[in-house]
Amino acid sequence: MIFAWIGAALIGLSLGLLGSGGSILTVPVLVYLVGEDSKLAIAESLAIVGSISAFGALNAARQGRVDWRTVALFGLPGMVGTFIGSALSAKLHGVAQLTLFAVVMLLAATFMFRPALPSGPQAAGRANLIGTAARGLGVGVLTGVVGVGGGFLIIPALVLLGGLPMELAVGTSLAIITLNSVTGLLKHAQQLTGDGGSLNWHLIALFSVIGIAGSVLGARIGAGLSALSLRRGFAVFLVAMGAYVLAMNAPKLIHPTVQTQAEVPVVAAR
Repeated sequence: MIFAWIGAALIGLSLGLLGSGGSILTVPVLVYLVGEDSKLAIAESLAIVGSISAFGALNAARQGRVDWRTVALFGLPGMVGTFIGSALSAKLHGVAQLTLFAVVMLLAATFMFRPALPSGPQAAGRANLIGTAARGLGVGVLTGVVGVGGGFLIIPALVLLGGLPMELAVGTSLAIITLNSVTGLLKHAQQLTGDGGSLNWHLIALFSVIGIAGSVLGARIGAGLSALSLRRGFAVFLVAMGAYVLAMNAPKLIHPTVQTQAEVPVVAAR
């Protein structure tokens, strides 16, 4: 279980270092290190991501680094999208969700490989209220379906479309992620209850505490490191993790009867 706690610390560290990306580690850690069912892991991921993001958002708000107008414009459609995505997830097989999740990880890596985003007044002219709201809706759907906060998509949208400075976009993104995560958690928990399942609140609490501690440490470490190097290093990790998740699940999606050798002893042991 020690590897699972290390994974929880990495989730928080990446959020503290980069302002995004940590949530995309949560589902793989819960599935492959803790051994949770994929659908349960997605619901628990939303609880963990929401807790860590809420902590970060509160700190950012105290420092005046949250644009509440943008939170409403992007976050409210995002909550609607998260509700829709969570309802759609009930109709998807866990293998399909993990396959989609792997694709999202690879997409996130492309964002992380890019140089730092421009910000400030030169970007403000690109602001488009309808476009921002539509992107909020889209990110929300993604959050509901695969259990990621979507910070790697929210931050570029806020900077390029909303004209927010990077430091303001990070705090605003954390507030939006919190709203989306809470909405998705409520819907997923309702579905789990209907299916006779339940969330592991002890696990959620431990991951949240470790993740929050990791985010504080990450913020301190990140102050003295190159942001571009951190982003690219994390991107390499995402490519490796995304490729692994894709390799584990895509064959099962294409050929549902296919069973990996690793699964056989697990089934037999039961």
